[in-house]
Amino acid sequence: METVRSADGTTIAFERAGSGPALIMVGGAFNDHTTMTGTAALLADRFTTYCYDRRGRGSSGDTPPYAVEREVEDLAALVAHAGGEAALFGHSSGGVLVLQAAARGLPITRLAVYEPSYIVGTDRPRPPADMAEQLEELVAAGRPADAARLFLSECAGVPAEVIDMMQGSPDWEPLEALAPTLSYDVALHGPGQSMTDVLATIGVPSLVLAGGAGEAWMQNTARAVAAAVPGARLHTIEGEDHAVLHHPEVLAPVLAGFLGG
Repeated sequence: METVRSADGTTIAFERAGSGPALIMVGGAFNDHTTMTGTAALLADRFTTYCYDRRGRGSSGDTPPYAVEREVEDLAALVAHAGGEAALFGHSSGGVLVLQAAARGLPITRLAVYEPSYIVGTDRPRPPADMAEQLEELVAAGRPADAARLFLSECAGVPAEVIDMMQGSPDWEPLEALAPTLSYDVALHGPGQSMTDVLATIGVPSLVLAGGAGEAWMQNTARAVAAAVPGARLHTIEGEDHAVLHHPEVLAPVLAGFLGG
């Protein structure tokens, strides 16, 4: 792992691979850099890929209090380290962060997002306005498992029986370990996971992706984001759902075709 220092002094760790134009890959909630490495490996013949641990995760540091601006500065530091400009790919709330960065004017050549986790219309209930505070209180009380369950239920819309199965699996411990960062993902969206008006200010060539086998509310959000970002393209990957990162052989060619354009 290599490191770069963000504007507030926080150390951000990343893994670099390949050669060619820079491509920074951004994971969502419950993700560290490892969730992107499979896709990055298939893109390394065309791009220099940067898979990083967002602040508070993995080998990266953290400096409270959290603010969305700090995460955008983390990306800015990576872009500067990568040569001053880069393409960006973000999954889920990582896609929300990528869109925030583009709206704030980072030197991005192209961007792609997969099912950014806004909620549009009345597709599903919205989390309460104080969700970030609830998550922080649970973590501070030594209840990270309850924080993870609350986020999965209220923010991701995962049914209780599915959360029960997840909690009983070997994969639960890494999710619970990332519970202190879940309030960060909530803050990226703002109250109710509402789509922000700043998307209309993005002037970067953009691709919005959705899975054809995924949930309807995520597909509807992808359509709304593509309509809100000027000139954005919408592309559906048939047979995939929100877990597309588990199928890099399907995702990588789509990203290469657009981001390499």
